[in-house]
Amino acid sequence: MNKGSACGPREPRVFERRSAREWGWGPTRIRKERREGSASRPSTLGVGRRGGAPRESQKRWLTTNVGLATILVYVSLPVGVRTADNAREIVAESQRRSDAKSQRYEGLLQVFDAKGKITDKRWTFERLGSHGDSRTVLRFTAPAEVKGVALLVVNHPDRSSDQWMWTPAIERDRRIALQDRSTRFFGTDFTFEDLEERDVNQYDYTLVGDEAVDAVACWKIQSTPKATKSSQYTRSTVWIRKDNYAAARIENDIKDRTVRRLNYSRIENVQGIWTARQIEMADLDRGSRTRLTLEKLQYNVPLKDEDFTLQALRRQ
Repeated sequence: MNKGSACGPREPRVFERRSAREWGWGPTRIRKERREGSASRPSTLGVGRRGGAPRESQKRWLTTNVGLATILVYVSLPVGVRTADNAREIVAESQRRSDAKSQRYEGLLQVFDAKGKITDKRWTFERLGSHGDSRTVLRFTAPAEVKGVALLVVNHPDRSSDQWMWTPAIERDRRIALQDRSTRFFGTDFTFEDLEERDVNQYDYTLVGDEAVDAVACWKIQSTPKATKSSQYTRSTVWIRKDNYAAARIENDIKDRTVRRLNYSRIENVQGIWTARQIEMADLDRGSRTRLTLEKLQYNVPLKDEDFTLQALRRQ
């Protein structure tokens, strides 16, 4: 039974069937509609038969439906597949927007231990090359006990980086083995692995959802290292801002436990690249954290290949 309205019971709809002439169409229009309708109606004649070729009208219809089929196939894919693709695209776009031919800055490191004691260190940072296939040199400038200590990192797009450390007090360099990458780098809360570049091709991704960081909307993406990527971390979760694709936070897990949290703040546009001017790494097991402030930051500065070698590390 139909529900009534304020004006009384609703009358059932009656659909009246009328001929073309009853609708007011003249003979000329009727003939035109018949001609156009038969020309545009897709026919299967010749498409399935041997040796046949589709006519132009059939080609247009086939092209349209092939495109639609492609869209329907994408829509019908499992959600996990689509979110994985989207997650990788987001990370790739974030990497693309942050890429530069070279980079230089002076860093102030403040190490806060579990009791609140603060220790200051300073280093210079230089980077040359494309993302994932670059070379970086970190060199401490203060305090006196670590001055001159340097680290050369050679990043690779398809595997873990190569690293060498130079200690001027003993005039010795040593290669950092993969099994040692989880150790702290000179009293900071960064490990040797944390100083590598994270290349998009070295991880698999899953879009977990949306979550704000510091009141800014972000994508929350989980990444797991591929077999070619040696890592101390079982997985990482990265938050990428939706407004400028800059990283806002990274949490690194070992098995089911988060052990380090990296927060990015003071995000500014530097030469067209949205960059965090302050980065803080927290060691959740130790209860300590290290804050890195980027000073005198420049992108695309002239640097030489020969300054990013083991020989150059020893000379300076």
